[in-house]
Amino acid sequence: MASKAAPLQSGSGAARGARHVAIIMDGNGRWAKKRLLPRAAGHKAGVDAVRKTVRAAQDMGLECLTLYAFSSENWKRPEQEIMELTGLMKRFIKADLDEFHSNNVRLRIIGNYTAFEPEAVELIEGALAKTANNTGCTLVIALNYGSQDELVRAANRAAQKGEITLEALETELDTADLPPLDLLIRTSGEIRLSNFLLWQAAYAELYFTDMLWPDFDGKALATALESFAGRERRYGGL
Repeated sequence: MASKAAPLQSGSGAARGARHVAIIMDGNGRWAKKRLLPRAAGHKAGVDAVRKTVRAAQDMGLECLTLYAFSSENWKRPEQEIMELTGLMKRFIKADLDEFHSNNVRLRIIGNYTAFEPEAVELIEGALAKTANNTGCTLVIALNYGSQDELVRAANRAAQKGEITLEALETELDTADLPPLDLLIRTSGEIRLSNFLLWQAAYAELYFTDMLWPDFDGKALATALESFAGRERRYGGL
């Protein structure tokens, strides 16, 4: 019989010095295909992985966890798949919001979530309002998000206020109120950023794993953080 996994530690020690971790959740379709299941089954399993990972992030004491849930390019997918993804998002909010709220998790959205159907927008805005004053882990969901679009929007707003400088642009980003990004994880073996947090990742550590997203969990997050802890961050210095 397999031995029981050790419980996750809480606090900054378990987070291995990281404050903000972001994840490109990739591989739902391939996970389903390997099991001869429809893509929808992969997306459903991916939602379960989100639950496990968010709970682990809380236990580890991460300040912020950002998840790439729906990119601005995902609208090119078949309409049926978009409907399935939207439905999963709505069920996730209905099923998990009370738990997150009771655990002091604050929900944030980056990207233009108002492009989704009215019922989804209403649920999102209700979740944002309900958790707005929470002071624990911030769960950031990227919905209809593309980093190039974010940078254009930020540059336009900065230009309206005066000279475009590094500091001026950074204060206009969707993530302006969040801790600097420490670690960016991508699952499924792909080695690219796919238009995600391009500015924020300038000096973040990158971690790529062959694990498909539905198989990701707290143990996988801990492994990524162990890798992060062993690196020397130089920020362009010696």
